[in-house]
Amino acid sequence: MVDVSDKPQTARAAMAQGIIVMKPETLEKIQDQTVKKGNVLETARIAGIMAAKKTSELIPMCHPLNITHVQIDFFPDNEKHAIRIEASVKITGQTGVEMEALTAVTVAALTIYDMCKSYDKEMIISDMMLLEKSGGKSGSFVRREVCRN
Repeated sequence: MVDVSDKPQTARAAMAQGIIVMKPETLEKIQDQTVKKGNVLETARIAGIMAAKKTSELIPMCHPLNITHVQIDFFPDNEKHAIRIEASVKITGQTGVEMEALTAVTVAALTIYDMCKSYDKEMIISDMMLLEKSGGKSGSFVRREVCRN
């Protein structure tokens, strides 16, 4: 692990996204809340938040962090039969939260897949990427081109 002992505590934030594409009927079941396993998006939101908090247990060189905020939003796209997932994570600390935001998005997408796989095994999870980060020595980053619904 990188030694961050001498780094100052600063406000840091990161935002990531992922997309899950599915059959139109699957998206309709999610939106109508008729999936047998329950409310897909709320379950995926909770899973994503939990994942952000456990990132250091999943990614070997990540520092355990005292995250101060996680938000996960879903943006359904009926034309593309997809849901764009966006996660933002904040902390005041000595290291960034990019991995936590990416982990949150990934686990939220996997949760959607798990809850809907009995209807649609062909779902595609893609476009996992960091959208923005702020704070720390390297400063801010904003992705120039991004697929947003």
